[in-house]
Amino acid sequence: MGSPDESSELSLDQLVELERRAQEAELADADEFEHDEDADGGVVLPWWQHPVNIVTLVVTAALLAGMIGWMIGSSSSENAHNDVDTGFLQDMRVHHEQGVAMAATYLTRPDIDPGLATVAGSIIQGQTLEVGRMIQMLRYFGEAEAPDLQGTAMTWMNMGTTYDSMPGMATEEQLAELGAASGSEADELFVELMKIHHLGGIHMAEFAAENGQSDEVTAFAEGIITGQQSEIDELEGQLG
Repeated sequence: MGSPDESSELSLDQLVELERRAQEAELADADEFEHDEDADGGVVLPWWQHPVNIVTLVVTAALLAGMIGWMIGSSSSENAHNDVDTGFLQDMRVHHEQGVAMAATYLTRPDIDPGLATVAGSIIQGQTLEVGRMIQMLRYFGEAEAPDLQGTAMTWMNMGTTYDSMPGMATEEQLAELGAASGSEADELFVELMKIHHLGGIHMAEFAAENGQSDEVTAFAEGIITGQQSEIDELEGQLG
């Protein structure tokens, strides 16, 4: 058995460790019960009543509310539009549909120019796709997919006219004449009517691009301006 001095030396580390653990336990107890009772022996506060925790919850809730509000606002801004956007899409749909019908009529005529026939086919394909896109945008905006054809057209341009009289629209008589023509006569009449039709569409698209609210609609209108001017150049080039 060791001497008393040896026994004291062997237990020194143990004593230091015990003291350290005691201090840690004391600090932990102090943290846990620091606000459990006040100086007068008040009641214990649950964690959710602790002032620091309350502030944390309030700040977190405010941040979440702000994020949700931003997301809702961002979503709402995506489909923001005005009467120009709606009117342009509805009226241009009608305008495009006549352009498609005109090109389709031309393709039924005998002895037409092959190059012009190719342009006519391109007009049918391109404007049909654009009609589909206009319908999609109107649905997204929660607007009617087509206007009331018995109502007034072009009010969004402050014009006010019938749908048969929109800029560039061919009359029933002109369409009937195209349907009865053949060869070079059909070629010349098709180019003349389609050029006028496209120029009317460009006029409408320019107003929409300058006065619309929706970025998607204004970009679409700008695309129509570029595309229809390009087709006018093709028509003129093929006719010589």
